[in-house]
Amino acid sequence: MGEPFYITTAISYPNGPPHIGHAYEAIAADAIARFQRSQGRDVRFQTGTDEHGLKMAQAARAENVEPRALADRMSRLFQGMCDTLNVSYDRFIRTSQPDHYRASQAIWKAMEERGDLYLDRYEGWYSVRDEAYYEAEEITEGEDGVKLSPQGTPVEWTVEESWFFRLSKYQQPLLDLYATNPDFIQPDSRRNEVVRFVEGGLKNLSISRTSFDWGVPVPGSDNHVMYVWLDALTNYITGLGYPDDTELWQRYWPANVHLIGKDVVRFHAVYWPAFLMSAGIPLPKQVYGHGFLLSRGEKMSKSVGNVVDPMVLADRFGVDALRYFLLREVTFGQDGSYSAEAIVNRANAELSNSFGNLAQRTLSMIFKNLDGVLPSAGDAAEDRELLALVDRVTTVDMVEHFNRLGFSFGIDAWMQAVFACNAYVDAQAPWALRKTDPARMAAVLGTLVAAVRQLAQAIAPIIPDSAEKLVNLIDAGKGGAPISQPTPLFPRLELEAEDEATA
Repeated sequence: MGEPFYITTAISYPNGPPHIGHAYEAIAADAIARFQRSQGRDVRFQTGTDEHGLKMAQAARAENVEPRALADRMSRLFQGMCDTLNVSYDRFIRTSQPDHYRASQAIWKAMEERGDLYLDRYEGWYSVRDEAYYEAEEITEGEDGVKLSPQGTPVEWTVEESWFFRLSKYQQPLLDLYATNPDFIQPDSRRNEVVRFVEGGLKNLSISRTSFDWGVPVPGSDNHVMYVWLDALTNYITGLGYPDDTELWQRYWPANVHLIGKDVVRFHAVYWPAFLMSAGIPLPKQVYGHGFLLSRGEKMSKSVGNVVDPMVLADRFGVDALRYFLLREVTFGQDGSYSAEAIVNRANAELSNSFGNLAQRTLSMIFKNLDGVLPSAGDAAEDRELLALVDRVTTVDMVEHFNRLGFSFGIDAWMQAVFACNAYVDAQAPWALRKTDPARMAAVLGTLVAAVRQLAQAIAPIIPDSAEKLVNLIDAGKGGAPISQPTPLFPRLELEAEDEATA
């Protein structure tokens, strides 16, 4: 069994159906998990839904259903999205599950035993949409006098009895953490934001509510439910069996990376490590805050009408084409933009025309001219040179980029190897060698099929289904058995009329 590697996504808030931003994070986390498995790591991958809080209670009330019924229905949509997008999670966790209640109450008790919790009265600004508290200096005034959070969401003045966590006590320990472990928060721009925030001073945090009851009950204070973020963050340890000293806990904690959106970095890089310090639990190794996915450069919102269902995109363009586009197009960690036109152009140029055509030409020539029997790679200088380049790209360059979550850079290196293979085809012209030098034709095709297989394996974390089909087709010919007739892996995509109208 390889070295353990534990990766999590932020769990999704299911007060509405999944959008492309949820899909982007799930696909990126899946690519990391698949890549680490390909490197021999023993991977544990967790995603799920964050089902408690006032926002869910209000959404359920608006539909005249119980919060649990809404959570059950919406959570199925998020799990279905992951399954459709070929997301290879080990556990899809739900915060309404009994083991999560137990874990949340256990971490509460550990923090209480440390002396870090006390009962008081909360007065301040609260954003239902963010499920977050904000200081007065963070509040701005919007249209019609509406008070807004730093995220631009409405806030309301809240007064209620609350349990508090002594967050201020952990200001210096957190700053020490960031200083001694600069990779704890990535990318650097996110770390700099968090350091500035913590240096500005931390106030104690309200961590319970009495104004609604949809949440984890506070131990010993049954009229209180836990602040949804304390409950939600605990999911990362619930999934490993906390508070029990399970085999999963021993093997996989601390997490290697919490992959999250940049809008929830504060909760994961300030509150979560402080909660863990208080409870005496080791800290995760990294919090990575990726950027937003924009629709034609605009942030998605229901009011603008540009919120896109990822299931629609996957159905139209294919799961692998969508996965490839999202991780190829956007420099991971930064904001990126997508459109139907961009997906079609990228998938056609690189998957269909470049790699797909390379594989199809190579395997079709073997099927037609060599009775489907795979030849050995050539030993001429140009053959060895091509295979050395492909090997370097797939075992060194791509590995270095993917280890740093530099998906677009790793895929770019992969494309350079694909281009080199296509240039080799043009230079060697195996179709001409068929008549003049059949032995050399076989050597060229053997070199190409070896390169294509290695390229397919290397890109499998990004396009798992297509890569597996290609590798399986080639491997079926090992030992001298003829391969079956190949079919194009990546049919060309077409824009629809409405896409062209908005392009």
